[in-house]
Amino acid sequence: MEWFVGFWILVGIFVGWCWYSREKSSSSSDVTMEQKSGVLPKGSFGWPLIGETLDFIAAGYTSQPVSFMEKRRSLYGKVFKTHILGTPIIVSTDPAVNKVVLQNHGNIFIPAYPKSIREIFGEYSILQTNGTLQKKVHALIGGFLRSPQFKTRITKDIEHHVKLTLTSWKDRPLLLIQEETQKFTFKVLVKALLSLDPSDDLDFLKREFDEFIKGLICLPIKLPGTRLYKSLKAKERIFKLVKKIVEQRKLGLEKSEDQEHQNTIPNDAVDVLLRDISGEQNDKQSLSLDFIISHIIELMIPGEETVPMSMTLAVKFLSDCPVALELLTVINETLRVANIINAVWRKALKDVEIKGILIPEGWCVLTSFSSVHMDEENYENPYEFDPWRWEKTGASVKNNCFTPFGGGQRLCPGLELSRLEISIFLHHLVTTYR
Repeated sequence: MEWFVGFWILVGIFVGWCWYSREKSSSSSDVTMEQKSGVLPKGSFGWPLIGETLDFIAAGYTSQPVSFMEKRRSLYGKVFKTHILGTPIIVSTDPAVNKVVLQNHGNIFIPAYPKSIREIFGEYSILQTNGTLQKKVHALIGGFLRSPQFKTRITKDIEHHVKLTLTSWKDRPLLLIQEETQKFTFKVLVKALLSLDPSDDLDFLKREFDEFIKGLICLPIKLPGTRLYKSLKAKERIFKLVKKIVEQRKLGLEKSEDQEHQNTIPNDAVDVLLRDISGEQNDKQSLSLDFIISHIIELMIPGEETVPMSMTLAVKFLSDCPVALELLTVINETLRVANIINAVWRKALKDVEIKGILIPEGWCVLTSFSSVHMDEENYENPYEFDPWRWEKTGASVKNNCFTPFGGGQRLCPGLELSRLEISIFLHHLVTTYR
């Protein structure tokens, strides 16, 4: 169906000339912007309508996904403007600017993601939840994932699935590590979120999630046959299954709602959120079932995408550097290169000046953490896998130069779980296989 997408891109380019002429006329407003205290970043909006989206997506399929950022950083500086995924945006590869954006969440900057991502995740998305509600849900989920009781239980689950997976590797001539690690990381996370054990429902969920996740970075064209359309259909099927599970759990909770049950340890993330509904009558509308379902689906992403990718890169780096097998700091170095959270998107609620750079009201900002990790000013020979670099820096590394899990109020609540899962996998891998 690539020809189909290509056809609509051409149509979009033709129609986009109207948009382009409008952009040219509005570019004169840049002069007005620059007359304020800060200066609007340099950069290019690329082609009409599609902007620089094709270059942005293409870079993701190369051995250096941050090459899109690096090329423009060399041309325009560490902060530049561009147009990707249907959105004119300011991109920051400057750790100091990123830190300001992350710390000023809610009152100056709010989440603002491309149209394709907003469409896929919907109105109840974690990415669009803001203010007190976001803080509350983040605290509930983060507190549960950090609890000693959960860690004890999930450690056993991780070890069980890792051992099963590694046992299945025996005598196999070829292994695709990312596919193999996805088999157990997704199971572990879904168990933590939904208490769903291996079953037909879990197999169905895994297949549909594979289809759903492909649309996170795509052209914002929602027509039959396009990537976005297919992902949205997969999301509908996932939503239906998760809704059935959550509704059953809610009925069970209502039947057993007594003081003894309320004092028991939650089994999973659904339990945590459903108990909050029953305990906080005033929040029934804010924490609706649709809200809970949407959040649970999004929380599955690390099990399907980011954690398996980090494990895969760890295996690659360890294969290239056998001496590093004995170093625990290999986890930090892998996270620096792999990055669980590559970037976040924000929108300025008012004009903001950071280090002499103007971010106008209403403009979006992408803080690129991967670019910071691959900047020679922050790390010597950044593309070289060097776990020994952490012996020199250790805990003294600048916080805003090492952000594999994001930062600010939206710091990934599952960061400790991700580290635990990667550590257990590597431990069993290096003690079982060569």
